[in-house]
Amino acid sequence: MKSITHKATFIVYLIGLSLLTISVSAVAQEHPKEHPKEKAKESSKESARVISKESLAEAIASYIQTDSELKGGYFIYYDKKTKKPLILTIDKVHKDKLAKVDEDKYFACTDFKAADGQTYDLDFFMTSAGAGLQVSEIMLHKVQGKPRYGWYEQDGIWIRK
Repeated sequence: MKSITHKATFIVYLIGLSLLTISVSAVAQEHPKEHPKEKAKESSKESARVISKESLAEAIASYIQTDSELKGGYFIYYDKKTKKPLILTIDKVHKDKLAKVDEDKYFACTDFKAADGQTYDLDFFMTSAGAGLQVSEIMLHKVQGKPRYGWYEQDGIWIRK
């Protein structure tokens, strides 16, 4: 009984910690047409700094790993729609779904799993900062393969619908 109480206290602590630290909104299934693609041409307004797909994937994986280590090995995301925290473990960062979506703003799709077996697709947005890349937004794109939003391209810019 004491072990269950400690485990429940720990989970409540993680949830509380997540609610304080998560200030961003947000599968195992492939979905190439639902995410923005890397722009074919670079515009003249683009910064001189080029972010490679590898460095973007590494930055997101590092962010997730560091955040998870702070929370007992789990990535915790608050789902605003269901008003519940999701306690997740990373499955993978989709290296084929990494793209520049705006001036100094980059995108990557990631897959997570919950302890109950549910799968979640979180979209990470990162901005280029002086010291590297920083997560600027996280959005819950899919639950069990069902999208909550989509993407469309307009004049070479990817926009969420």
